[in-house]
Amino acid sequence: MTDLFLNNLMSILPECIPAEVYKHARVCFLDYLACTLAGAKFFSEKSNEYLDALGGEIGKASVLGLGRKATMQTAALINGLNAHVVELDDGHRKGALHVGATVFSALLPVAEKEGLSAQDLLYGAIIGYETTIRLACAVQPGNKLRGYHATGTCGTVGAAMGIATALHFDFDQMKSALSAAVTSAAGVLEMQEDNADLKPLNVGRAAMDAVSAAYLGKARFKAPNDALGGKRGFFKVMTDEPKTQYVTDFAGTSEKMMIEQAYMKSYASCRHTHPAIECALQIRKKDGFRLDAVDSIVIRTYKLAVSGHDHAEILGVSSAKMSMPYSVAVALVTGNAGLDEFSETYVGNTEILALAKKVSVVADDEFTALCPSKRAASMEVVCGEKIYSARVDYPKGEPENPLTDEELNQKFRALCGLDADVAEKIVKMVMKEDFAVENLVSICN
Repeated sequence: MTDLFLNNLMSILPECIPAEVYKHARVCFLDYLACTLAGAKFFSEKSNEYLDALGGEIGKASVLGLGRKATMQTAALINGLNAHVVELDDGHRKGALHVGATVFSALLPVAEKEGLSAQDLLYGAIIGYETTIRLACAVQPGNKLRGYHATGTCGTVGAAMGIATALHFDFDQMKSALSAAVTSAAGVLEMQEDNADLKPLNVGRAAMDAVSAAYLGKARFKAPNDALGGKRGFFKVMTDEPKTQYVTDFAGTSEKMMIEQAYMKSYASCRHTHPAIECALQIRKKDGFRLDAVDSIVIRTYKLAVSGHDHAEILGVSSAKMSMPYSVAVALVTGNAGLDEFSETYVGNTEILALAKKVSVVADDEFTALCPSKRAASMEVVCGEKIYSARVDYPKGEPENPLTDEELNQKFRALCGLDADVAEKIVKMVMKEDFAVENLVSICN
């Protein structure tokens, strides 16, 4: 099975990829830069302390937003942490994982070291997304039900394949890199509990291990025959019922490349909360609706969105980002659910916290049956004798309801923390030019 998967991946030649796919890869890269630069501020003190503990400026790879250098693996780790911490990075609904945060965090330090062109970087990213999402679709929902975070498990392999592709490995090198990534794949969802900081580590560690796996492949360490389909391989370990058609039959499982199916995020919380947030934003605008009249709120959604996301006891920012009751409450009170609304200021707001305690989250059979083709939610808000309701099937940013170019540019400018002229220069470079990675990174810092 591993050989077949690799042959399928390697048959996607750079010159055969449509121009619109490369354009979408540029959009994903710009979105990644926005999230990572924002996250660098969030984790700056801890990241700098971690770098200092490792010996300071050891290495030549850039840590985005900190203006510091590190080894390739350490830069991939910290950039991956920062890319995910603000919960605004892209993902894929069927794979139930984030993608760009891992793929680009792994690719960027390699691109710096190897002097890769923008074309090679984007080609690697396209294959990295293809690998990551196909593996995730093959192991879900079993991977999540076992407690794994597919961003870590599948992301490690996908990011390694992205690097291997960008460096134009031959078949044996690709197989070695994939196998090394398979045995490195890890990440558990318990890291999102109890206001912990370590959920983004699943991203950072996957990026770091992908770099190591890729260079093991480059050195031609001998691989087992079938790291994916072997009797103790990836599919046996990661799920009970693998959908292996996602790795064996590319034509039969998707009409578009996987990177085109990634969603972009507008709200700074777990993607499972977004349909409910948009229900709240709709209800907030209804004639006669008053916050002070709310008696109760019931959210109905798919089963996988309930566990781990139905808590109304908010322990801090990380806890709020995982909470559907908080996300809905802050959207109803403020009319937004962006980065500011998931800051300490709002997380400690008594009005929002009191409203969150009026929210119930219920698994609905209809929505569960629709998942993962749709991640839908409905909401009923009881205000005395009046009931306000809304339903959302495709929250903003899904391929069926995409962000506009202007909305994406606004997101970058809002998150990057750079002067307007510098931000505009980066947008122009990423979206229109054959940029030099080293120059781009320098401008970001």
